[in-house]
Amino acid sequence: MTDRTSPSAQRADWLYQPAFPAHWKRRALYSLARWVNGVAFRDIQFSPTGKPVIKIAEIKQGLTDQTRYTEQVFDESVHVKKGDLLFTWSGQPETSIDVFWWRGPDGWLNQHSFRVTPNEGIDPVFFYYLLKYLSPNFIEIAHNKQTTGLGHVTKQDLESMEVAYPQLSEQRAIAHILGTLDDKIELNRRMNETLEAIAQALFKSWFIDFDPVHAKAEGRDTGLPPEVAALFPESFEDSELGQIPRGWEVGVLNDLVEAILGGDWGQDEATAEAVMPVRCIRGADIPDLQKGGTGKMPVRFVKPASLRRRQLSDGDVVVEISGGSPTQSTGRPVFVSGRLLGRLGMPVVCSNFCRSIKFRSPMFSRFAYFWLRSLYESDEFLQFENGTTGIKNLAFTRFSSDYKLCIPPLQVLRAFDQQVSCVFDKQQTNAAESDTLSAVRDGLLPRLLSGAVKTDSYVADA
Repeated sequence: MTDRTSPSAQRADWLYQPAFPAHWKRRALYSLARWVNGVAFRDIQFSPTGKPVIKIAEIKQGLTDQTRYTEQVFDESVHVKKGDLLFTWSGQPETSIDVFWWRGPDGWLNQHSFRVTPNEGIDPVFFYYLLKYLSPNFIEIAHNKQTTGLGHVTKQDLESMEVAYPQLSEQRAIAHILGTLDDKIELNRRMNETLEAIAQALFKSWFIDFDPVHAKAEGRDTGLPPEVAALFPESFEDSELGQIPRGWEVGVLNDLVEAILGGDWGQDEATAEAVMPVRCIRGADIPDLQKGGTGKMPVRFVKPASLRRRQLSDGDVVVEISGGSPTQSTGRPVFVSGRLLGRLGMPVVCSNFCRSIKFRSPMFSRFAYFWLRSLYESDEFLQFENGTTGIKNLAFTRFSSDYKLCIPPLQVLRAFDQQVSCVFDKQQTNAAESDTLSAVRDGLLPRLLSGAVKTDSYVADA
């Protein structure tokens, strides 16, 4: 991708006249597609059900508990469907202005985003990568207009920007090269979501629904290997939580942990005291980390003593304790694996809006992670929240000492750990492969769009 230190970036006009091969056809960017801005929704138009309102947050993260819905019907031009091309033109330049394929359900597009339909003769996938190639230009244009932290790329900017495109066969060749890489990255992402769902389903079956115990009590086959089935009792007993498997215990999270540590946000730059560079897990990174990704953890600098105390290790669990909203609780957890730490290549801590949990036994780690995740997804943490109406805080000390859970014997936890550890390993393998593919794609993109790499062999096959 063209950067601000390249020869084209040194020209005074580089923002609106990006570098392209001389033989490509040149046109104003705006003229190559239909650009339809979304609807400026009012509160009165929202409802508990209906189609989702697709804002920039949904475009970047998918539907969440904060997604709004509407029963109203709007013009078909703002009806977003799976596979549509969307361009977000307003917000924080580095994080909000970008181009996306919509992967979610049908919905209505909110303002600050264009639904983009390339003209006949312009391959849609090529056009997606053309906009990706122009990302540094868009970011700099938005920076030039920033006033209160937000920037934007207007219709006038799109009309002023002169771009170029090759013959349709070469467009398709470029789209094929880059699209093949992105298809594999998307396949890895979906595979990781499936793996996570499998592990969650196993946790629910063993430790919430107690399926193996019910099966043995009723004389049915558990469906488990004999050596694993033998670890489960054949009956239940009364407890303060109700019926639990015989011989299992009732306890609290504190019974499983060695330490619960506060976060350390650190400094933006190295100082005389804060000299150790670290990656810092924030709440915003947790959804991607749960799927095997690495998030966008910033590099911070902390004091050596702080790093020694707070550095995350294989098997730790990080929980977000601040940042929830009226419609979404805090308490999102993430499991920290050794393979994740190895991919990051430097020490990792969590931010001061999180807590890191170090367990007495590695057998507790994955069990506790899925337990905490089930509590978050069922909004059980809401009863331990405090704070303002805008930002919620989780009273984690009170939760960890008061909230009861059913604790299985160590041999059952060991069997569960063996079952799900391969899931975590496969997720990290997929994610590491995606990192490599992303680097290859990002390296090829500017070379293909600038003409530095030819596509003759691909054109012949297209």
